[in-house]
Amino acid sequence: MEKNAVRIAPGVEGAVVYVIDDDESICAALSSLLRSSGFATRTFTRIDAFLLAPKEDVPGCLLLDVRLRGESGLTFQQSAHRYEVDMPIIFMTAHGDIEMSVRAMKAGAIDFLTKPVREQRVIDAVTTAIARHAVWRERARSEATLIARYDQLTAREREVVSYVVEGLLNKQIAGELKLSEITIKIHRSSAMRKLEAQSVADLVRKMEIIGAAGHARK
Repeated sequence: MEKNAVRIAPGVEGAVVYVIDDDESICAALSSLLRSSGFATRTFTRIDAFLLAPKEDVPGCLLLDVRLRGESGLTFQQSAHRYEVDMPIIFMTAHGDIEMSVRAMKAGAIDFLTKPVREQRVIDAVTTAIARHAVWRERARSEATLIARYDQLTAREREVVSYVVEGLLNKQIAGELKLSEITIKIHRSSAMRKLEAQSVADLVRKMEIIGAAGHARK
């Protein structure tokens, strides 16, 4: 591993870097480097061992060698979602080429590092990956909370909300549903309270998120 001045990564407390490389000496060197920069590490020489290991419920990333005994890192990247591995991946290789790196990056890799890797390059890539995973996790938590609130709506409230986001006024919704306008106002107010929507614009934004998750229904 090439030496370089290592900056201490800010704000990484609790984050975990999972290192998979069939060379134990590289695992040890990377683990030492990352721990000195504030990251917790878990090292593995095989993908199956990584899959069987428990994963901490914290931001993390996977530092993965391209060429491993058995399944290659690139092949695993294509199937990671099947194993519910949603963390960002950083590749390492001593035998990379442009085609390989392009393939990895198009599939969503954060970076593609060539061995011997520079220490600061590793820290920079891991810091970027951890920050991105933290954003992903927060977004997923917010979406789950919003969907849970949507599930509290009654069938009628969902109907009313669907018309509101289409731009219909209370009077028009009342006509569509053959209900009184005051009844529509009550359902609309209740739905917005449950969804914690501060305005119609906020309601529309939240319903777009719910719809994108494939959850919205009348």
